[in-house]
Order: sequence, then structure tokens, then C-alpha cells
Amino acid sequence: MPELSELIALFYDKPEELGQFEEVSAQQTPAPFHQLLAHDEHMTVTVENFHGCHVDVTVLEKRTDGQYYSRKILLTRQSDGKVVQYGIVRLNCDFLAEEPANEIKSERIPLGRVLIEHNVLREVQLTCLWHIQPASELRELMGLEPNETVYGRTALIYCNGEPAVELLEIVTRD
Repeated sequence: MPELSELIALFYDKPEELGQFEEVSAQQTPAPFHQLLAHDEHMTVTVENFHGCHVDVTVLEKRTDGQYYSRKILLTRQSDGKVVQYGIVRLNCDFLAEEPANEIKSERIPLGRVLIEHNVLREVQLTCLWHIQPASELRELMGLEPNETVYGRTALIYCNGEPAVELLEIVTRD
């Protein structure tokens, strides 16, 4: 199960540098965040369906530790370039075939789309929903107002039955 603090620690010295996180239930998650986050589906597909267009990935930072490839990313709408999701991804390359792993590392295509296009047997498991008061970097990256809060989730993707991808996914309201 992905630990929020472990995922944040991949790219930040302290969790507060990203934001203040409060665990919430699905019932406490307002629209449209509930629709975007409270499910066991790929965020790439969900975000594209919600916004009515494909999204592109921008890798802000990456690191490799043994079998783990981690990255801090933004998803932007192809229609207008607006940021719609911030994420931290940790991929255990031992649990993924070489071709899709290399395509993910190429940083050109969102992870969810790569797994779908390569027909990787996968199961997405929502682990926790979060209400987030973003710190300055996250506000700037996502184009948020000073007091605007957002919601996110931690999730795990099993590939071929193995826990291959740990995720922190934070979405914008529109």
C-alpha cells in the first residue's frame, strides 16, 4: 500500500513543502473531485473523459533507485495546455515487462495510457482520499488561488497481479 509520506519524501524534504494533507472519506469529497478520484480506474482515462480531450505528461523531476523509477509529473489538457493533475509515481520495474517500462521512462506518454496500449493486465486500487491545502510550489504548478484547496488520492496499480505502481494524484477543480 502506498504511504503518502514515502511518496512525498521521494521529491520533498518535508511533506509540508507540498501541502497539508487530511484524510477524507468518499462522502466528504465534493464534486467534481469525487467523480475524478473516488474510483478504481486509471486517472489518465478518468481525466481525459472528464475534460473531453487527451492529456500530455510533463515530467518535472525523476529518480531511479534500484528497481524503482519515480517521477513528479503534471498532466495537461491537449486542448489548451491547462494543468489538470499533479502526481508522484513510483514504478517497480521488476513487475513490468521491458517494453512498457521503457515507454514509461521515455516520458512522452502518460503511464495509464502506456499500460492500456500494451494490454498489461492491471488492477487499480484506490487506497486513500485526501483534502489538500497546497503549499506555494503546488499552487503555482496547478495555477491555484492562494486559499484554494484541492483533493487527491493515493492508489496502487497491480500489473499482472504484482504491486507495480504507487501513486499520489492531485486534481484541479476544472
